[in-house]
Amino acid sequence: MATDIKDSAHAVEAAAVMRLLRARPRLLALGEPTHGEDSLLDLRNELFRQLVEQEGYRTIAIESDCMMGLVVDDYVTSGTGTLDEVMAQGISHGWGTSAANRELVRWMRAHNVRADKDGRPASERLRFAGFDGPLEITHAASPQQALTALHGYLAAQVDADLLPCTGETLDRLLGADDRWTNPAAMMDPSQSVGQSAEAGRLRLLADDLVALLDAQTPHLLSATSWDDWDRARLHGRTATGLLRYHHWMADTSPARMTRLCALRDSMMAHNLLAVAARGPALIHAHNSHLQREKSTMQMWEGAVEWWSAGAIVSAQLGEEYAFVATALGTIRHQGVDTPPPDTIEGILYALPEDRCVIDAPRLATALSDTRPAPRVSPWFGYAPLAPAHLADSDGMVFVKDVPRSQ
Repeated sequence: MATDIKDSAHAVEAAAVMRLLRARPRLLALGEPTHGEDSLLDLRNELFRQLVEQEGYRTIAIESDCMMGLVVDDYVTSGTGTLDEVMAQGISHGWGTSAANRELVRWMRAHNVRADKDGRPASERLRFAGFDGPLEITHAASPQQALTALHGYLAAQVDADLLPCTGETLDRLLGADDRWTNPAAMMDPSQSVGQSAEAGRLRLLADDLVALLDAQTPHLLSATSWDDWDRARLHGRTATGLLRYHHWMADTSPARMTRLCALRDSMMAHNLLAVAARGPALIHAHNSHLQREKSTMQMWEGAVEWWSAGAIVSAQLGEEYAFVATALGTIRHQGVDTPPPDTIEGILYALPEDRCVIDAPRLATALSDTRPAPRVSPWFGYAPLAPAHLADSDGMVFVKDVPRSQ
């Protein structure tokens, strides 16, 4: 068995990842088991550069606000704004301060500038996307930005009689943004406006606007650019998703948090499917959002379980979706020390490599008779790989030790 495990380990490079797959998938997802560690993001950057240059991937999508991501995409494709502005305005969850995320965006822009000088067509330029909803664990954004942008796009292109309402009606129903973003609503459903009469009316109007966008597609694609139409579709998905999320924030049933977690990943999945329609893309997010098995989390209301974005996308794309998980040995500055030798991470920690690509199905076969023990993390911010999920991934990256981020 020791030989089989050693033979399943390879150098961390794009070629090693691709050898694990039958063919180049349309969506190649790399997961991480914790957030905020630049050494892991540096590794992501290295792999993604190689995959762009060697395998022709043309979009990089990360676990960040899909609306804010438009700011980054404008910068990497056309140079709009400055890098400082883009990092402050274009990446959510506080991750715009990450040196590794900054380097990713800087490199993407530099790659496209070089492409311009080489005379490559615009279709070969790198694109950026955030695929998370405009959501935080403490609150959700107002639907105002997405809904008014969708209405504005349609109002400029179709007969006013076809619109379900005026912009003034939307403004009146939406009210002030802080009605929607009240952080007290996450812990106290009675503080949410999501099931108010205004919110109910907005859900119907958003649905009508999205239906109009679909019905007018031939005209809109002839009158505007494909990118403008595609952006309007993003605004539509985001508006309806946020209104649905706010509705269930006001729910008082025991299934409330399960619904909210599932809704977030459903929004992620729809964004990923839209990215896939654009062409081959590289995806980066937490393992729990990308795995094919159900995700679980212990929250203040108890344990919740839901289908991840990766599971939803995989069910629809089949082999066009591939998932490479990341597992870790230690994060000592967070109290995560050497893994027990009978866990998956402990078995891999005994390998001589500091980091390696693992043939996950081969490793699962080699360990089929040993039944590795589950690892328990003393720190809530790290999610060890569950033994039952080993065969869930097409491959795995193992990093022995994670140093403190500078």
